[in-house]
Amino acid sequence: MSTLLIRLAGPMQAWGASSRFTRRETRREPTKSGVLGLLAAARGMRRTDELEELAQLSFGVRVDQPGSLIRDFQVARSLDGRQSMPLSYRYYLGDAVFVAAVEGDTGLVEGLAESLEHPTFPLYLGRRSCPPSLPLLLEVTDQPLHSALVEYPWQAAEWYRQKQSPRVRLRIVMDGDDSGHEELVRDHPLSFDPRHRRYAWRSVTESYSDVENPESRATVHDPMSAFGGA
Repeated sequence: MSTLLIRLAGPMQAWGASSRFTRRETRREPTKSGVLGLLAAARGMRRTDELEELAQLSFGVRVDQPGSLIRDFQVARSLDGRQSMPLSYRYYLGDAVFVAAVEGDTGLVEGLAESLEHPTFPLYLGRRSCPPSLPLLLEVTDQPLHSALVEYPWQAAEWYRQKQSPRVRLRIVMDGDDSGHEELVRDHPLSFDPRHRRYAWRSVTESYSDVENPESRATVHDPMSAFGGA
């Protein structure tokens, strides 16, 4: 078993798991369906291809730079200009950085890593309007998924690091164990076929990893300093 680590960074990202009609949401972290879709595109898979091999991979993501929520309004008209479509609301994450990981059979994982370096189809971060701004492939490791996410170096941008405290807590979201104490997210892909997309529910669990931040320029405020020393 091996773990593939992927950096997801770009001006905008969008990871929807429950979008409906004219409102296109994004979760605060990448979805399993979105990342597996990216890997499928890199591998050259068609939307109608079977996903069983990819869907069996364990999945997790670490939030290195949460970014900001952006709302965009979009309108469209028919080709002849006579009909206006409803106004739609689309949400994105701006300036976010994530480390995503998939764990599975070593041969499959190493093949996916090679595909990320030489993708068959263009790759994007959730939507076609969101291309990655940095290389996606980080490394393939023998570490289990959770350990790999905890120990891999922090990937946030320098300007973001400088604004944070000397010690930063990173959120980790990964597949749960169905114990009943996790959140349920409908982002486990069964089919990407545009005629009948299908997703199953997946349990997710959260944990945190603390990292040191020597680049911090944040000033620690002590409210008692105004009273002077003893």
